Amino acid sequence: MQLKCSLKAALLGATLLAAAPAYAQSVTLRALMEDVPETQIIEKLLPEFEKETGIRVEFEKIGYGDMHDKLVAQLVSPESYYNLLEVDFLWAGEFPTAGWLEDLNPYIAKSGFDLKPFIPSMLDLLGQTKDATPILPMYNYSMGLIYRTDLLEDAKVKAAYKAKTGKELALPKTLAEYVELSKFFKAGGGVVGAAMQGQRGDPNAMEFSNYLFSAGGAYLDAGRKVALNSPEGLTALKLYADNVQNGAQQGALSATLDDTMRLMCAGDAFSMVTYWWMLPQLDNKEKCPKVAGKLALSVMPGGHGESGGWGWGIPKNTSDESKAAAWKFIEWVQGKKISVARAMEGHAPVRSDVYTDPAVLAKYPFYKTALDVVASGKSFPIFAYSAQYEDVLGAQLSLAAGGQAKPEDALKAAADGLTQLLAK
Repeated sequence: MQLKCSLKAALLGATLLAAAPAYAQSVTLRALMEDVPETQIIEKLLPEFEKETGIRVEFEKIGYGDMHDKLVAQLVSPESYYNLLEVDFLWAGEFPTAGWLEDLNPYIAKSGFDLKPFIPSMLDLLGQTKDATPILPMYNYSMGLIYRTDLLEDAKVKAAYKAKTGKELALPKTLAEYVELSKFFKAGGGVVGAAMQGQRGDPNAMEFSNYLFSAGGAYLDAGRKVALNSPEGLTALKLYADNVQNGAQQGALSATLDDTMRLMCAGDAFSMVTYWWMLPQLDNKEKCPKVAGKLALSVMPGGHGESGGWGWGIPKNTSDESKAAAWKFIEWVQGKKISVARAMEGHAPVRSDVYTDPAVLAKYPFYKTALDVVASGKSFPIFAYSAQYEDVLGAQLSLAAGGQAKPEDALKAAADGLTQLLAK
């Protein structure tokens, strides 16, 4: 009888052990995250993941400008403090080339994780090849135009625009029309035409890319030769500089994404060329009562905006146990259920099935347009020195927009800088 009780107890103990989270109290995942709404959306869901798995996840949130160097310092060390990585697409050439990331294909195959719902361009953007998947898409930051519908529909504004231009006021279809409209609003004195993130480096490099693609320009041609110094590129740079000087807010040359969001939220700007996922953050009655319900999204005038994205990676210089836990988290956070839950809070999905989810569309009808923004987006040049090229380009854009260099000279210098970095 005692033997039977002991056996039952042992079996019960084994059952409970099997039912317990596989990583309970053994692994803490630490990730360095950009301090943006997407991070905050995921952070709210972390207790649910810990409850399901026993794996604790800690996010360290900092500004984008400090992330790259802080991550690299860990990735070249004997063991990385961060055992879960948030990787920008601009580093998708550098990190795998340096051998810092685990290939996720074995994890995907072992777990049976389905990649078919992921938007192919997002997988390509983050470096997937036929042989390897170094980074799994996390969220996209394709850019489009967010604008004030109430100002476009205002009878007095319409009359003033018709009197000044002889044309009917409408959403611009070309880049030139957009800059013209932006300047009109600023000249009127009520609002500025464009909230612009002109700080040199990542902010103005990403912003200008929309102007370049909308004007029909490109950084590289089909053969990956530098194509920036072109008539289309010059048109884009002249229009960009014109808008900074005559359509944007005072201090635009030093402004960041946060600055543009505050300006738009306060009702002090007609538009912003920005990441489409900013719309749910701005169209919020509690946070931005002055503009909530008065905003809309469109593809960048001209048909193409800049497309970017973040992904999840697993560093090679961490333990096997933490690698397994990191994949468990990636699989969970990028699954359909959690992706939909994130979308309901304003997440920018990388799965096509989330954009078409009935619950998501019922709350955010503009996700239908967002999919067009993502699908039509074009990429900044991705190579081992993409991050460095942002600084090279940003410096020249700042000189041109500030009137310290001729657009022709700045464009040539930016193109030459890209040629030199590609040759390294």
